[in-house]
Amino acid sequence: MPQNRKILSQLKRYIILFIGSIIYAAGLEIFLVPNNVIDGGVVGIAIMASHLTGLPLGLFLIVVNIPFIYLGYKQIGKTFTLATLFSIISLSYWTNVFLPIPGLTNDLFLAAVFGGIILGVGVGLIVRYGGSLDGTEIVAILMDKRTSFSVGELIMVMNLFILSFAGLVFGWDKAMYSLVTYFIASKVIDITIEGLDESKAVIVVSDQADAISDALMARLGRGVTVLHGEGGFSGEKKHILYTVITRLEISKFKTLVKEIDESAFVTINDVHDVMGGSFKKKAIH
Repeated sequence: MPQNRKILSQLKRYIILFIGSIIYAAGLEIFLVPNNVIDGGVVGIAIMASHLTGLPLGLFLIVVNIPFIYLGYKQIGKTFTLATLFSIISLSYWTNVFLPIPGLTNDLFLAAVFGGIILGVGVGLIVRYGGSLDGTEIVAILMDKRTSFSVGELIMVMNLFILSFAGLVFGWDKAMYSLVTYFIASKVIDITIEGLDESKAVIVVSDQADAISDALMARLGRGVTVLHGEGGFSGEKKHILYTVITRLEISKFKTLVKEIDESAFVTINDVHDVMGGSFKKKAIH
């Protein structure tokens, strides 16, 4: 049974990678490419190379990514590399399928906005399930280990360079619209990866831990984990509560805690993903 579950998990993964590449290709060929607006990274390089040479975009998507895929295989891992290779080949195929379809709009702003939204959904699905469409991300991951810059900062610098070069190829107005696309796509990617619920991890340190725990379970329907700690200065034994709530429950949570213990120490942190455990709401009394 575990083997069957593993096979089904892999099948689901590659189906979603395939769907993500279709969505991304649609955004490229129906909104961006007809208006000479580009995305960042390797895709942006491929769009400019296709424009300058007249050769198919799908060809450059594979050729330009080959060295990065090799680096990913050598340094990051086989699973990530296979998922990335599959996604890029799928994207290359679907760009050719969508190529004959005329662009939906000639308005650069609309193309940039809707192209960015669609691209963001496609990339978000692919990244969420362990793949990538952009070789520059692989370079950034590898450089992050050797420099003081974060992956996000390195990707931003590379994309600013690519978008600046787009100004020389397509004109500076197209480059600025490309920047709009890049910004929108990055935000939609975050939403697609993290979800709309915006879960929050909550930690409460209180002398009324039992009462707060009961209230969280009864009035919010959330399971609570009780941790046992000790005050670093006082040496007093402490009960620490840990739970995960949604963004919409924050206000109710704060009110509930204050009603029981106004001096409780509370921290609330973003959670990018939740799996396993008992995150689903229980019945509220």
